[in-house]
Amino acid sequence: MKCINRLKRGGNVFVIITYDVGEKRVGKVCKKLREYLDWTQNSVFEGQIQKGKLTKCLSELKKILTEEDSIYIYRIENPNHLRKDVIGQNRSFDRIFL
Repeated sequence: MKCINRLKRGGNVFVIITYDVGEKRVGKVCKKLREYLDWTQNSVFEGQIQKGKLTKCLSELKKILTEEDSIYIYRIENPNHLRKDVIGQNRSFDRIFL
């Protein structure tokens, strides 16, 4: 089990983003999210990001989506309220985890 101990100061937030988009747009959405976050599982990205960069990322994603697509963004602004447990292979990077 690993826990986040702290987020850096300066408007950073930890996010988990999941998506369900049409086949033709999966590659574009995945590529865009890789620019900002760490891939952890199919259709799931997570990581620490500055709030301004998150806004930019979401704006760029909206340009790719259609009415049938969906993206869920989970924001954790207080690291004291986050605990991550992994059962099985942990595919995320350890750069912000102890």
